[in-house]
Amino acid sequence: MTSGSGALGCVETDIAQPVAEGLRALHADGDLQTARRCFDAAYACAEAAGDVAGMAEAALGFAGVWVHEHRTGAGAAVLEQRLSRLLGLVDPEGATALRLRARLAAERDYREGRSDAVLAVLEDARAHGDPVAHAEALSLAHHCLLGPEQRLLRREIAVELLGVSTRTGRRGDLVMGLLWITADLFLDGDRHAERRLGELRHLLAERPHLAVGYVADAMDVMREIRAGRFDEAERAAQACFERGGRAGDADAAGWYGAHLVAIRWYQGRLAELRPMLDRMVHEPTLSAVDNAYYAVHAVAAAEAGDLRTAAHALARLRGPALKELPRSGSWLVTMHGIVEAARLVGDADLAAEAYELLLPHAERPAMVSLGIACFGSVHHALGVAAGVFGRRDLAVEHLTRAVEHNRALGHWPAAEASRCALDRLGPDQPDRAACVRDRQHWRLTWGERSVLVENSVGMLHLAVLLANPGTEIPAVELAMGVTGLAQAVGARTSPQAVLDQEAMRRYRTRVADLRAEMESTSDRRRAEAARLESEALMAELAGSVGIGGRSRRFVDNAERARVAVGKAIRRAIARVEESDAGLGRHLRETVHTGRHCSYRPV
Repeated sequence: MTSGSGALGCVETDIAQPVAEGLRALHADGDLQTARRCFDAAYACAEAAGDVAGMAEAALGFAGVWVHEHRTGAGAAVLEQRLSRLLGLVDPEGATALRLRARLAAERDYREGRSDAVLAVLEDARAHGDPVAHAEALSLAHHCLLGPEQRLLRREIAVELLGVSTRTGRRGDLVMGLLWITADLFLDGDRHAERRLGELRHLLAERPHLAVGYVADAMDVMREIRAGRFDEAERAAQACFERGGRAGDADAAGWYGAHLVAIRWYQGRLAELRPMLDRMVHEPTLSAVDNAYYAVHAVAAAEAGDLRTAAHALARLRGPALKELPRSGSWLVTMHGIVEAARLVGDADLAAEAYELLLPHAERPAMVSLGIACFGSVHHALGVAAGVFGRRDLAVEHLTRAVEHNRALGHWPAAEASRCALDRLGPDQPDRAACVRDRQHWRLTWGERSVLVENSVGMLHLAVLLANPGTEIPAVELAMGVTGLAQAVGARTSPQAVLDQEAMRRYRTRVADLRAEMESTSDRRRAEAARLESEALMAELAGSVGIGGRSRRFVDNAERARVAVGKAIRRAIARVEESDAGLGRHLRETVHTGRHCSYRPV
């Protein structure tokens, strides 16, 4: 079909003008908003005139320079309908059909987190020889290859695009090729990334390109954050957002949010963004494969103490298996957030799952999209994850490497965060603590640490638990007191006496001996020690004897025992913390109370 008069009176000149304006806006100026308006008008006019060639050029221009520019369901459907319809009208062997196929394949691959279809079309474009079809297929394919596993292929494609741009005569292909190379270097943590960014800036200074200039501005915000200049970064992020709006970039809101998240993350103020994050997780302009906001939402909720919301966000991300998350340009940052949220909620299984997925990418920085936000070395997330699932040796190894890597990146806030994570691990400690009686006191040891704590019912309970690591002991058995210590985890029958008759006889005999020692000795220190031990034994004996001198029984009173034992153990641990905060923290993290109590050291 050829152009001519149509139902709406469109003529060839009517179609040519908006197409020409759209091409200039798209490829020379990078003005996506103006380009879409021109191409939409051109498509309507060409359709009315029955001009298939004009419709195809308008539909391809309307799609834009990026993949997935049309984020709403309606917008994406309109674009795909136009492209599919035209593919059935043009010469299947021509360059226009190749360009239509490349765009359709890229749009579908991107939404599904794939790249096989667009790479197949790229091979056809190379063989065909049309430079415009070749350049467009290269750029579209690159956009579908932002996952961490595809770094080498992505670099090859970016360099190839730069070469093909010399044949197309379109300035947009040149700046896009240089932009892709710059982004690839940042995503790989390459030391020459800033050099390429400087080259891109020089090219843009000769003639602005709004779309590419917006990405370069976003990279500069990332660099300000890396330098720790948070106030300057926040002002630059606002200006960048406004430029993205003028360019008509669909990522403007999402990237501005990413900048704010990175700033607040390293300021320790992420919870302040919860209202924004509540909105962003449902924002229709977010990329179809962008899950980073779910992860950040989980971290912010957990930091604010809202563990229910954090668990919900993590469950949505995890799905049937964490490995099913699409490997998009936000995947590494998504995993970084998942690991941090897993730490805050104490999910060791999730941390271990994330660790295995991240390990092949340890030497890369965790970055968003085209390098617009950086969360430091992947070694940091690996170290945090290892700490959560109890591998302190791995945690120290990764976090030490993270400090070095972040310094090499010039990401000083991330280097400090990794150093703080190392400090949070504390000094190397043995797995188990021990507790033995030392006259009227208890001596707790944990590696080189040693603490002497006065006798109490709670310390007696701790002694039983520490003597039987990994074993669940009913609270009613711990309430047996000295008998429970002597029997450790022996025969369990119910109902049982708090102290059996033999234990009571031994208690009374020991008290009598101590009183005799107090009366006969002239050594004041021995007399005082005897008095203290006697009082402790009398208190324990009094708490174990009921009406008429009979031993108390816990007859099916598990709830009463749970409350009493839990309170006694927590008081004892608090006494330990007064003398040694590190040992006290170890006990709080490893001693579990309830109807069944246990000591579970890592």
